[in-house]
Amino acid sequence: MSVADNAIRVAQKDVQPGPSRKLLLEMLKVLFTVSPEQFSEERQSEERIASLVQEFLLMTNINTEIDGSSLAEKFSDSVIPDNPCAVDMYLNQLAENVVTHSTHISSPRFIGHMTSALPYFVRTLGKLLIGMNQNLVKLETAKALSPYERQVIAMIHRLVYQQTDAFYTQHIQHHKSTLGIHLSGGTLANISAIWCARNRRFSQLDGFRGIDQDGLAAALVAYGFSRAVIIGSALIHYSFEKAADLLGLGVNGLIKVPVNDRGQIEVSALQETIAECRARRWCILAIVGNAGTTETGAIDPLAELADISRKARAHFHVDAAWGGPLLFSDRYKCKLIGIELADSVTIDGHKQLYLPMGSGVVVFRDPHAAAVIEKHARYIVRSGSADLGCRSLEGSRPATALFLQAALNIIGRRGYEVLIEENMRKVRYLAEAIGSHDEFELLTEPEMNILTYRYVPARWRKQAAAGKLSREENQAISRVNERLQELQVVSGFSFVSRTTLEHTRYGMGQPIVALRSVIANPNTTEADIDAVLRDQIRIAACYGI
Repeated sequence: MSVADNAIRVAQKDVQPGPSRKLLLEMLKVLFTVSPEQFSEERQSEERIASLVQEFLLMTNINTEIDGSSLAEKFSDSVIPDNPCAVDMYLNQLAENVVTHSTHISSPRFIGHMTSALPYFVRTLGKLLIGMNQNLVKLETAKALSPYERQVIAMIHRLVYQQTDAFYTQHIQHHKSTLGIHLSGGTLANISAIWCARNRRFSQLDGFRGIDQDGLAAALVAYGFSRAVIIGSALIHYSFEKAADLLGLGVNGLIKVPVNDRGQIEVSALQETIAECRARRWCILAIVGNAGTTETGAIDPLAELADISRKARAHFHVDAAWGGPLLFSDRYKCKLIGIELADSVTIDGHKQLYLPMGSGVVVFRDPHAAAVIEKHARYIVRSGSADLGCRSLEGSRPATALFLQAALNIIGRRGYEVLIEENMRKVRYLAEAIGSHDEFELLTEPEMNILTYRYVPARWRKQAAAGKLSREENQAISRVNERLQELQVVSGFSFVSRTTLEHTRYGMGQPIVALRSVIANPNTTEADIDAVLRDQIRIAACYGI
């Protein structure tokens, strides 16, 4: 037990209703003390946490049986405690109420979301990151990690754009260049890309100081437009709705174009949409291409979209939050041909780069594209400084790019190539396994390592095999799959997510509830995949659905 914990326990026992102000101050100082003795005591807490992590990661089930309402009741007290609590006492509460009931995301049978197992080294590096507590807003608070972050962003930029050595020598550490921005996730990365697109499109004119100064209404008047819009497919990520809202376009300023039966944007419909926007004097700020949709992993024809965007004078952004790491694979990077033509690209570190939550990157083809969002303050991020906070939506933020830098070095390009190709191999195995079971119907062929399918009750299997189900029958099967997925979550043995598709062989506009599997955990085996399918069959039989 630490000195601080012992002092708190004595105070709680001997002084009522709590320690004196003087004693309280002494106890609090101990919490912040830096000394060999305190490090020794700190290790006791670290050992307890390490034990909790080990117990959690070795769990066999994905969820406990406690229901959501009962769990919520454990966290219904809003009163802040008056007096300090000993650290070991707090860890006991944490273990009982939080760790025990948390979702075992790293289980090899958890194959339903874009969150997977982590390599062990990030847990170790997390202690270093928190211990140093560097703030990437400014060089003065992150002397070494600021250029370190610029380096790792350049590595991702090179992965996407493959510029020359001379290009990177010029821009990697130049304070006026921004090869990209590291943010807390793909959502902020996408928003930042559209923010840059908007500000570049509505830059200064005679009598107009730029949209960042005069606002959207003045910008539209100055440029002669009636409104501004973003265009993407019907499967565009919901972060672009947030971008349209935050940037003053309104959610209706995000135009969603229909997709084909592979989940790709319909190019002819896109062309018609562009023509209609021009006829209405609408400014197309950006056209967004998907490189791995969240629902099915679909990839838009990026090279074609790049050409269309150029002709439309629109910023071309590729949301490769999920699919970007295909670039590591010599076998599969051809799926992303045209991504190098994008004006900006988002890649999410906490997806297929296997990093903790809070890691997203947007990279820009033009190293000066982000200058249009630059902001300054006299006490920090001053004009002309190399502070990373000048060109970021976020201000103070942790140096989580350290995890990305570490992964790119420790796993390496070839390591990521192997991981990506294994995911693709196993999703093909899943597709074949589904095809070998009469109980299931494959709804989409795997473009990446996401697969959608559904359970079909026996009375409808013949019609499903022929693709001749009525709308009412499909609705009934959808209700079955909703119930099946809910029961699978409660059972805790395995997990897949669910979604609703409208681009299946049953025709556009007919919503089909699908079971959604994401194969990303390196520890997921063919036996685990078989176990998940058997579990679904067992649940359906047990509950008569």
